[in-house]
Amino acid sequence: MTEFPPDAILVVVETRSSGELEKAAPGLFGAAAGVGTPIALVLAAPGAGSAAATEAAGLGAVRVLIAENPDPSELGVPGVDALAAAAEQVQPDAILISHSLNGRDLAGRYAARSRAAVSADAIGVSRDDLGVVAHHSVYGGAYNVTSTSTFGAPVITVRQGSIEARATAQPLASEAWAVTRSEKPAARIDAFEEAVAATSRPELRGAAKVVAGGRGLGSEEQFALVEQLADTLGAAVGASRAAVDAGYIPQAQQVGQTGVSVSSQLYIALGISGAIQHRAGMQTSKMIVAINKDSDAPIFEIADFGVVGDLFKVVPQLISALEARKK
Repeated sequence: MTEFPPDAILVVVETRSSGELEKAAPGLFGAAAGVGTPIALVLAAPGAGSAAATEAAGLGAVRVLIAENPDPSELGVPGVDALAAAAEQVQPDAILISHSLNGRDLAGRYAARSRAAVSADAIGVSRDDLGVVAHHSVYGGAYNVTSTSTFGAPVITVRQGSIEARATAQPLASEAWAVTRSEKPAARIDAFEEAVAATSRPELRGAAKVVAGGRGLGSEEQFALVEQLADTLGAAVGASRAAVDAGYIPQAQQVGQTGVSVSSQLYIALGISGAIQHRAGMQTSKMIVAINKDSDAPIFEIADFGVVGDLFKVVPQLISALEARKK
């Protein structure tokens, strides 16, 4: 039987359709290395495990367990089966999973099966005398709190983009992980149609740079100014709920309590007043820049840099200055 280090942190990562690890993987391994020894459980599509294991080792995994799902059409249960088997053998001090749609589903299913405690949407992890602790930004960012479990290893879902630390690359040490199927009921994909959207912009969730627009843009046509600045910076496009409700942009781009939570390196808010629901989804960003004509807008309370002015005058000048620096 393989022996695992006593301070093992089990990091669960999935492969994307391209075969590469999910974008949140570097941050997960970085967080794990800060509190223990990263052990990877790679949930891979058939044939993708070997390349994914090499990538995981490069990101800091000391050992890599490869669990290839022979039936990709089956949802949820195969991942839980693999995680339950890995946790039993590794006996980790904590289990780290991305706070993505799939990650949240996996964490909840595993916790229900194993009676484990879940610390959801963590923006950091640390270790004290009793074990691994998760850090959270809650109530719209008004408070920073910590959580952990009173027994067993905590299952921690980590907000994408919130962890800057990166682990040191390790030599590849991997093994195929044989999983006994639980035969529990599982949903299944019978058919699907692929929707291809061509864009050079990064995905909003987990993006390093985000430009977001609010009601102050005034119309769907004028919201194009947000997209122009985002394209100049190579940033993702976001929006406040007010902009989404006004029909300026689809709901999938909404940032906030009822939308996507981001922890980007740079967050630029254009015409966003900064209601607490919006701030809840973005104020853990490392650098916040706000442009708004209302000097009393709440967004300025959390902004690192604020510009009080007409965004329709300020932003075109900013775009011109940025483009000039590229030449």
